[in-house]
Amino acid sequence: MTKEVDYKDLQSLVGQEIGVSDWLEVTQERVNQFAEATGDHQWIHVDVERANREMGGPIAHGYLTLSLIPFLGAKLLKVNGVTRGINYGSDKVRFTNMVRVGKKVRMRQKLLSVEAKSGGLQMKNECTIEIEGEERPACVAETISVIYGG
Repeated sequence: MTKEVDYKDLQSLVGQEIGVSDWLEVTQERVNQFAEATGDHQWIHVDVERANREMGGPIAHGYLTLSLIPFLGAKLLKVNGVTRGINYGSDKVRFTNMVRVGKKVRMRQKLLSVEAKSGGLQMKNECTIEIEGEERPACVAETISVIYGG
């Protein structure tokens, strides 16, 4: 379910969980496409036979997991009055568990802060990528974006 807020009222959500995304299966096709896009063809990701034999199956790239944040978060928060937004960076990123191909992941997002920045609002979110059926998340990242509007 999408949480909705007006641009001028975004500050009221600081400290709150914004929401939890739907589950997304991490497929071998997605892993292979990421390998092609980044040039990271390490066998633990793309050599299914060897990964099955030596480590119980292939795993997704950590940076693939991180790159899912915009997709998983797209339906969590709608800020009315925004004309554009940019990624500004990350303060902290930790890969705390492997995502095995075939597993499902989802994101839990919490708004940590909102501050005026460069004529817009800088938002810092804590994004936790959870793995279905596992206690330890795959990734915890503090992401920063700037949105503009009014």
